[in-house]
Amino acid sequence: MPLKERVLAVLEENKGKSVSGSEIAKSVGMTRSAVWKAVKALRSEGYSIYAVTNRGYCLSEENDFLSEQSIVPNLRTKALGRKLDVFKTVDSTNNFAKSLAQLGAEHGTTVISETQTEGKGRMGRSFYAPMGVGIYMSIVLRPELSVEHSLLITSCAAVAVAEAIEKVSGLDCKIKWVNDIYSGNKKLCGILTEASVNVEQGGLEYAIVGIGVNVQNITFPKNISDIATSVRLETGETVSRSVLAAEILNCFEERLENIKDKSFLDEYRRRSNLIGKKIEVTNNDVTEKFECLGVDELGRLLVRSEDGTEKAIMSGTIRFAE
Repeated sequence: MPLKERVLAVLEENKGKSVSGSEIAKSVGMTRSAVWKAVKALRSEGYSIYAVTNRGYCLSEENDFLSEQSIVPNLRTKALGRKLDVFKTVDSTNNFAKSLAQLGAEHGTTVISETQTEGKGRMGRSFYAPMGVGIYMSIVLRPELSVEHSLLITSCAAVAVAEAIEKVSGLDCKIKWVNDIYSGNKKLCGILTEASVNVEQGGLEYAIVGIGVNVQNITFPKNISDIATSVRLETGETVSRSVLAAEILNCFEERLENIKDKSFLDEYRRRSNLIGKKIEVTNNDVTEKFECLGVDELGRLLVRSEDGTEKAIMSGTIRFAE
């Protein structure tokens, strides 16, 4: 690990507390002069690091930069996030993670960026991803699942994200089938799962789960201001993005371990904001009205049409019916 990252790791471990230059130097195995240069470099990147006379350096608790050094200490996982790449900017974390998966990246490999220039949502839509306020994260998974069961991955991720946001911020989160996390009637988070199929074995070769959470946003563009919100806007509090990113990985790994027994679906149904509601489903430019009955054991949406016909839906754009 480069010196700058080693110094940052020490400062993150002692965030809000002063650490002497000699202690840092001893910990990272370098001179105090080298430590000073590393601190100077970190400051140039935007880190607020105070030099306190006779006490050393102190990383301000107000710093909210995403880094391996700020995320890893909060992990309880065995695989997810243990191979972690953190960037200032990428075109799409899903694209980057997919390229790693194609090169053989192991299960749990995670890509996080401070912003995305070409963030992706479902149905080819763009995903709003401004710098320094959200969590834009993609995870490489190699689950032993059939293609039929692949929809469960997104549902499982939705439960994990809702649980993580609630644990870190206290915010009650609902799930809009299949991939959106809501607070009230506004969207907090979107999830996009892309998969590669192993044709010979009839199962998934890998899946990429992309998670985008609005955390510190206080404004949104006009076209989404009526439908989007953030953890900060909903709670009035500032939460650490690094702590939340780690907790998402913690909750997701815990839920993934039991994905085959589908126990997470009870929590998914409990958090659903669709069940019992009148909805509109659009597929291939055709819109139909239904009553939402529930979610089945494959994660499909169970609906009843106006003529009483019942069926299970695997895809589509969902809106609440007027």
